[in-house]
Amino acid sequence: MKIAILGGTGALGKGLASRWIKANHEVLIGSRDINKAQEIAVELGLESSAGMLNIDAADLGDIACLTVPFAHQESTLSSIGNKLEDKILIDATVPLVPPKVMRVQLPPEGSAAMKAQSIMGEGTKVVSAFQNISAELLQTDKEIDCDVLVSGDFLEARATVIELAADAGLKGWHAGPLCNSVAAEALTSILIAINKKHSLQHSGIKITGH
Repeated sequence: MKIAILGGTGALGKGLASRWIKANHEVLIGSRDINKAQEIAVELGLESSAGMLNIDAADLGDIACLTVPFAHQESTLSSIGNKLEDKILIDATVPLVPPKVMRVQLPPEGSAAMKAQSIMGEGTKVVSAFQNISAELLQTDKEIDCDVLVSGDFLEARATVIELAADAGLKGWHAGPLCNSVAAEALTSILIAINKKHSLQHSGIKITGH
């Protein structure tokens, strides 16, 4: 699968890219800065031509993954126009509002993923995932003892993202419709608070049961 990572020069984008490359997916590094995109592509062991502007990555990819800070979510999605028509967009955005990142602060749309869906329109299948995974750990070969909540309004699209989570060495779970993305996004602020209060690193979630 050809995966376009929009905002692929950041820590989360590089982490997911490195794992999907190891799983033999073709990865495109998108950025608003083509020179930075090409630099990161080479850093990841790709040809420099795998680094490109976000709009070109969205156009060429079979599926896209958005890994930008919340402050850049709207501008990034607006910049790619209709290039994700009839495609899946994995939205990993967390609506953190500095400096109070330990406080849950959701957008008026309900969640960042729901905001992404409103920007992209019905032609794009938005799936929410990867908000609660350490970007630092993703950039290593270490096993990550953490699960991924995957929410979206289209069952087949969710299943595709769960397969990609497995390719990244993670266990994905069907977490219901896109409106449930509010839970995963809110958990990130809670995990940040847990890390600080209990002097932990890389806290995450696990689903248990029989």
